[in-house]
Formats: sequence, structure tokens, C-alpha cells
Amino acid sequence: MTRLRPIAAAVVAAALFGAGVPLAKVLVGQVEAVPLAALLYLGSGVGLLLLQGSMALIGKRSRESGIARSDLSWLAGATLAGGVLAPIVLMTGLRNSPAATASLLLNLEGAATAVLAALLFREHLGGRTWMAVLLVTGAGMVLSWNQGGRVGLAPAALLVVAACVLWGLDNNLSRRISGKNPVSLAAAKGLVAGAFSLVLALTRGAALPDLRTSLLAMGLGFASYGVSIALFIYAMRGLGAARTGALFATAPFIGTALSFAIFQERPNLQFLVALPVMVVGAALLLGERHAHRHVHEPLEHEHRHRHDDHHHDHAHESGLTAVEHAHRHVHAPVEHEHPHLPDEHHRHGHG
Repeated sequence: MTRLRPIAAAVVAAALFGAGVPLAKVLVGQVEAVPLAALLYLGSGVGLLLLQGSMALIGKRSRESGIARSDLSWLAGATLAGGVLAPIVLMTGLRNSPAATASLLLNLEGAATAVLAALLFREHLGGRTWMAVLLVTGAGMVLSWNQGGRVGLAPAALLVVAACVLWGLDNNLSRRISGKNPVSLAAAKGLVAGAFSLVLALTRGAALPDLRTSLLAMGLGFASYGVSIALFIYAMRGLGAARTGALFATAPFIGTALSFAIFQERPNLQFLVALPVMVVGAALLLGERHAHRHVHEPLEHEHRHRHDDHHHDHAHESGLTAVEHAHRHVHAPVEHEHPHLPDEHHRHGHG
């Protein structure tokens, strides 16, 4: 996989999610928060399933690997952490935390993803990557600072941090199976999270909107949640969880810029201060180069791949090596040196 493709996927994922925030604000006045979340997630899951079905109808065969039984535990863990537990913890924390505090703390998802990636999942993060994560996170906090709001470290604020940690765990668990079809993974996560939010909304007696508003919300969910999550998962297979999370953390800037255009507002001082900090952080990631001599242990797995990346030299029928394809294959042990990122073939340890 070339470096450009996962980076582009992460940036587009951030753009779609960031653009969805001001558009969702238009619907907030018409739909309560929990039913809106349900419709957004359901729209992502249903929309991705329809996309897969339409591609199959026109004979467009997927080159991605399907979800195997061994992947289900990772998928279930990611969905439980990010689609079920995180929203509950967040809503509980929001009830008793100052709004300004919650807005600031919600920027910690990227940092939580990086910390968990390094400590629990042994993903290599050099000083350059840590600096990028800190800059982008700090820029997000500057952007969300509410000068007129009350900021306080109430005990409930820790629940907002816990929700960010759960989303960070979701990202890292999803990274473990990012070699599988990202559309199928995102669809499954969207359907489960959407169904959970819908049940939660109905049990709380929340009213559902009319059909037109519901379809608009689901359409928005398909683009800003479904396609965005699928691209995020695809990006993780080439960049790892921490770097993808850091690039995705630029989403608030895209959403804010679009808000200025939609609501015809001028960029405020916070945006003008935070923007260059965010740009420097993103530039540190994009300019990263990591190369050293490393060893690939014997490995057998299944994922989408091609044969010009110096890691797939197994035999095939004639012509198949010229195109991307997916099947179970074996990697022989090899020791070599080349620039690389913590993708699915470079999860080795570092001294």
C-alpha cells in the first residue's frame, strides 16, 4: 500500500465527519439528541449495506477480505466500547459537567487513541508523532474554548474523559481487523450502535421525527458516519491507529470552517490561533519518515494486497499478481530495511 492512499483516506474521513457537524446542527432543532444519534448511526449502517448490495448487483466484485469468525471478537469489542458504552458514559458525564469543560475534553479522543496504541497494542510512536498528537489535540482545545462558558473540573468531567478513552479503545480494536472489508466493518458498527441508540431513545420516551427529517438524518449519517468510518478503518491498515486518529482530529477545523460558510460568520480569533497549530501538527505526521532494519516473523493471514510492495511474493495463477486481490496467504520470515509505518505488516517492537 502506498503512503498516499491511507493518508488521503484519513483526511477525507475527517472532512466528511467534520462537515457533518454543522449539518447535524441544522437538524438539532428538529430532533432530540438521542434519536438523532440513532438515525445517524442507522443511516451509516443501512447506507453501507445498500452500497454493497448495489455494487454486487452491477457485478462489481469486492477485492476485500470478508469478516471471518476470528474477527468477531475484535469487532464486538470495538462496537461495545465505541457504539454502546461510550455514548452512555458521555451522556452521563454531560449531565453534570459544565458545557465548556465537556467541549474541551472531547478533543482527547486522538490522544487517548495514541496512548492506548503505544501502551496496550505496542504501536511504535516516535517523538515526532507524539508532538503531532499534542499539537493537534491542543489546537482542538483552543478551537473549542468557550470564553463565556463556565469551566470546572467536576467529578463528572472524568466521565467525558472515559468516553474518549472508550472511543480510543474502539479505534485500536478496529485497527486489529482493519485488513478486512472496511465497508462491512463500518456497516456492522453502525447498525449495532444505531439499534442501541434507538432502543435507548424509545425507552426514554423520546419522539421520533417525521419521515422526511428521518431520511435526511440517515442520509447525513451515511456520508458523515458510514463512509467516514469505513475510510478511517481503511486508513488504519496503512498508518496505524495513532497516526490515523491524529489526522482525524483535524475534523473540528473542517466543521468549523464549514459552519462559518453556512451560518455566514467570520472566523474568530480562536480559529485563527488554532489553525496554524493544527497545520504544524498535521505537517509533522505527513513528513514523517521511519526506516530501520527489521525482521518479519512467519505470518499467515488474509487481506487485500498486491505483489509490488516487496512483502507478497507467493505464487499465483497467471495474471493475478498484477491486480489487487484478497486470499489467505503465508509470509516467509525475512529481514530487510526500508521506510515504513506501523501498517499490518510492520507491528514489530522497537528498542
